[in-house]
Amino acid sequence: MTHALELKAIRKSFGDVDVIHGIDLHMEDGEFVVFVGPSGCGKSTLLRLIAGLDDPTSGDIVLQGKRVNGVPASERGLSMVFQSYALYPHMTVRQNLSFGLENMRMPRAEIDRRVEDAARLLQIDPLLKRRPGQLSGGQRQRVAIGRAIVREPVIFLFDEPLSNLDAELRLQMRVEISDLHAKLGNTMIYVTHDQIEAMTMADRIVVLRAGRVEQVGKPLDLYNHPANRFVAGFIGAPQMNFLAGTLDGTTLTLDCGLVRQVPVAPAPAPVQVTFGIRPERVAVSLDGEGDMTVTVENYEQLGAVTYIYCTFPGGERLTVQHAQQIPLRRGQTLGVSFPPDALHLFGPDDTAMEMTT
Repeated sequence: MTHALELKAIRKSFGDVDVIHGIDLHMEDGEFVVFVGPSGCGKSTLLRLIAGLDDPTSGDIVLQGKRVNGVPASERGLSMVFQSYALYPHMTVRQNLSFGLENMRMPRAEIDRRVEDAARLLQIDPLLKRRPGQLSGGQRQRVAIGRAIVREPVIFLFDEPLSNLDAELRLQMRVEISDLHAKLGNTMIYVTHDQIEAMTMADRIVVLRAGRVEQVGKPLDLYNHPANRFVAGFIGAPQMNFLAGTLDGTTLTLDCGLVRQVPVAPAPAPVQVTFGIRPERVAVSLDGEGDMTVTVENYEQLGAVTYIYCTFPGGERLTVQHAQQIPLRRGQTLGVSFPPDALHLFGPDDTAMEMTT
């Protein structure tokens, strides 16, 4: 089977520093794949290798069944949208859109057709005579995307394109890029450190850490079934709660005092584990009933949702996301419960432990 893009044992080093450690991945035609991870995890480096802006130290990059190692970026049939927009300030929007096509010596009629089509698609046709300095951040980002569209690439590459925009514009542009993908149907690879962008836009997410792939999967698969503690903590906001404990057979004893039976293969000897539960799965009781009691240290009332920041008697912290308004005061005692189907367990190596049914 021919994939839109395949990465085979890709490694990249800068001098003595290894930044990509043997990555194997593939993307299908029309798929929207998001590379996500913390700063320095190698996601932008990996995108530059795909684009042809850097060469891998070893491994193969295969585009539509053809190995493209050493093929110049301009000949790979890819288009990249950068974080900085990279527009020419002295050129109009029309000139920015057409400049790359003119360098390819494309016929003027075809250039005009592509520019007009892209401008209509992105609703920037009234801006064609303006220069970048006369545009808002969102408009400049649309022009940068338009410049990629006119090349009619096999794959679009996005390198943190929304990081310079404010929160409202980021939300708007997330929707617009998703709509654009639905209209064009091209394969898109999108790099971000923002897990919300990854969750809302991706067909599949690739979670990276320190130049290695931690997990690949559909957004909700990663959210519901993280492979390890890193993925569990990175995907989801607020972050999953983690509580230390000991597993002896099937008896889990948390440092905060909770003891319960858990549906896992019995541990042959007591082992240190981490208990995980997402903030929205913690049940709250104002009358103090539940598995444990906690003290409210702080809270945020956002109208539709309430975030409660609590501590157990021993000082361990717990974040609760309550899906409605609730009367609170600092220092009050709450009861909290952990539904059996909401727990995650991670072993001494931070790998997720398989639950039995």
